[in-house]
Amino acid sequence: MHKEGEIRVVVLGIIRDGDRIFVSKGYDPVKETTFYRAMGGGVDFGETSLIALEREFQEEIQAELKNIRYIGCLENIFTFNGKPGHEIFQVYECDFVDPKFYELETINFSEGKRQKTAVWVNINSFKSGEYRLVPEQFINYLGLAE
Repeated sequence: MHKEGEIRVVVLGIIRDGDRIFVSKGYDPVKETTFYRAMGGGVDFGETSLIALEREFQEEIQAELKNIRYIGCLENIFTFNGKPGHEIFQVYECDFVDPKFYELETINFSEGKRQKTAVWVNINSFKSGEYRLVPEQFINYLGLAE
């Protein structure tokens, strides 16, 4: 985890399969809300965001990526678990090397001491408001903005 009061640099990978996007499911116990975010994680000091993207997918779900394309940067100021956060996201589009990942509906993984789940979600579920995608402006990278 990062230190409170500091800006965190995060890398995210958008992986699509038709109308589906691969996302990690999260939960805010203070707000009592479920949310979804593209897979990725923190960029370590001295590491490029591209290397961090590959490392995060390898560490979390033992997946290799291909067709990696940088698509932009976004900033997010938010509250999670009752604490303020500030993140800068480097966003990439990519694909899985191993086709088995496209066949799995869910993947359980560990992130530190936390157990998490990654799932395939129809991108229209985010546009309709059925599911909440974070950061909010991330939907612009899916071509679903109003």
